[in-house]
Amino acid sequence: MSNIPETGRTPRVQIRLIVIQVLVFSLLLTLGGRLWYLQIRQGKEYTDEARNNHVQQVVQPAVRGSILDARGVPLADNETRLVVSASRTELLKMKDDGKGVLTKLAGVLGMKPKDVMDKIRLCDSETPQPCWNGSPFQPIPVTDEATTQQALQIRERAEDFPGITAEPTAVRRYTAPGGARAAQVLGYLSPVTDEEIEKAKDSDSPFLRSDQVGRSGLERTYDKALRGKAGVTRYEVDNLGRVLGEAESDPGRPGANVVTSIDARVQAVAEYELNAAMKAVRKETDKITGRPYKADAGAVVVMESKTGRVVAMASQPDYDPNAWVGGISAKEYARMTGKNSNYPLLNRAIQGQAPAGSVFKVVSASAAVRAGNPFDGRYNCSSSYSLGGRSFANFESKGHGPISLGDALKFSCNTVFYRLGHEEWQRDGGLKPRKNANDWFYRTAHDFGFGSETGIDLPNEVKGRIPDRHWKQAFWEANKDAWCKQGKKGGSYVEQIAFESCLEGNQLKAFDSINFAIGQGDVLITPIQLATAYAAISNGGTLHRPTIGKAVISPDGKKVEEIKPRPDGRLPVDAETISDLDKGLRSVVEPGGTAAWRFGGWPQDKIPMRAKTGTAQVYGKQTTSWFATYTDDFTIVMTISQGGTGSGASGPAVRNIYDALYGLDDAGNQDLKRALLPKPQAALPKIQPDGTIEAPPVKPYDPNAQKVDPAAQGDGEKPLAGPPPVWRD
Repeated sequence: MSNIPETGRTPRVQIRLIVIQVLVFSLLLTLGGRLWYLQIRQGKEYTDEARNNHVQQVVQPAVRGSILDARGVPLADNETRLVVSASRTELLKMKDDGKGVLTKLAGVLGMKPKDVMDKIRLCDSETPQPCWNGSPFQPIPVTDEATTQQALQIRERAEDFPGITAEPTAVRRYTAPGGARAAQVLGYLSPVTDEEIEKAKDSDSPFLRSDQVGRSGLERTYDKALRGKAGVTRYEVDNLGRVLGEAESDPGRPGANVVTSIDARVQAVAEYELNAAMKAVRKETDKITGRPYKADAGAVVVMESKTGRVVAMASQPDYDPNAWVGGISAKEYARMTGKNSNYPLLNRAIQGQAPAGSVFKVVSASAAVRAGNPFDGRYNCSSSYSLGGRSFANFESKGHGPISLGDALKFSCNTVFYRLGHEEWQRDGGLKPRKNANDWFYRTAHDFGFGSETGIDLPNEVKGRIPDRHWKQAFWEANKDAWCKQGKKGGSYVEQIAFESCLEGNQLKAFDSINFAIGQGDVLITPIQLATAYAAISNGGTLHRPTIGKAVISPDGKKVEEIKPRPDGRLPVDAETISDLDKGLRSVVEPGGTAAWRFGGWPQDKIPMRAKTGTAQVYGKQTTSWFATYTDDFTIVMTISQGGTGSGASGPAVRNIYDALYGLDDAGNQDLKRALLPKPQAALPKIQPDGTIEAPPVKPYDPNAQKVDPAAQGDGEKPLAGPPPVWRD
């Protein structure tokens, strides 16, 4: 037992407790002060540093799938190029916004500094091309044509070129096999925009900032399949950019291949012959104006008659889609879009509209039958037709007396259809239409597919126009005020027309109906609509939705999604009438028909040919040439704006395309070894597991191989045999 008194311990314990309390308090005070210092005094600095310790994404762009023709020939694929890019984000951190670096870069690349700087500026409503319409945070391509030496200079002197990269990259290439550019069919690419990224972020196919997307043609229609999926590797990095570790990554996959029904060989022929026809007709004099034909635009469609698949589609003027690869130059952009360009970006096969002229008479003949007129009845083909004190003449004012509707197609007799259109207008009540007017001519036009999109798998197709009562009323309501303001009774021709339109522009008049019956007036059609309609006559009445895409095939060839032909209705007449139309169109290429002089020597017994010529009048312009034809296998339609008559301007080119398809010589003898496509292509091309494609070579088109002897064709003014035609349209 201790001798120390109890009272001696208490002060020492108390002192110890006090010391401990002071120490604890001091520690808490120090910790609180430190926390205040870190979170309040230096909070913003440390927050900024923390933000810089985050995940960075490295994107490996997916290789875009190829667009192939029906035999596997690449129409659009990829090639590896040295791409020099500039990081706008890095350049803007510099005191001079990177101007010095870009100037040095221009010297290495052999470019002007202004051109380099223009390449990386951002597009807006006031900035002309070239400019960048993609994300400002991704590297912006300056050129995709850098040489190895230029790339080495940039990479070896990296300290002189901060923010600049030179890397081998897969770049889109439009191959033009055999000269077949198919520009408007294929389309082109450009960088994705922030708006598109935001819109697609919640979809099953979101965009990355590095993506290129299709802007027109097949590149746009099948963009999702072609684009594939970019690979993304994520790295955890600190504020100095040092990699701390690898986070979760998403593997990429290359885009699928799109097989089309286009045959590159036929496409090359179609493009060449359309261009050659336009050049040839520019050397001829328009007898109406006394000036050479302008032939300023044109289109041709080659279609499988039984399926609606497009074998070739050409539009003039055209362009080189490679001009868009790596960013289009200001000069090239102006050439494509300026006032004097005549707009080569337009695909006139689906976007070119014009009055139909006499190719429309198959619609009028069908409408007449639906209205109760027998196809083989007798209809007076007089030299002219009078209406309201005005005389409407046949071509060259020639008549044929009473003829059938088949012969009206053969001779392209206007007055037969004038009379039928006028009589039907009268039965419907004339200026005071019956409540349930039949409107057979207008209804039949709609039922043939005119006035509506065909639904072809290309973007921005136009509808054309069928000026029926509904359209008349809507058009009048939209334009009445302007007409009333411009119109003047007894004024100039334009003022008088505006005056009359102001008062009664919503009335469907007799003049409108007789004009409509021959495809004139306010009617507008497109080549793809006409090809679809004539193909339906050929195949027995089935209207197909035209297609260019034939299949989507995975990169390894294992997964094939075939795009089947899609019926889209039937012609509004029975099988007997379709057969009658077919016979009438066959007679057009036989002696006495308006297209006979263009088909001399044709083997009609082996490959039956049918055709219809058309010459459409356009106010203020020279006439538009139309030529619609078909065999059992193919339908070909060609049009040339301000090109004169149908058979005169378009006829030789269409004949040459058929000769190339079937391998025919001048005398009509067939050599299948020379035939490009005597029957539609059925089998799909094979894609190997390693992605290689078995594709045959494509030779450039030789027009002399299918040269037509002018002596066998006639002199261009008369058919080969029989009486002269009354309407060589």
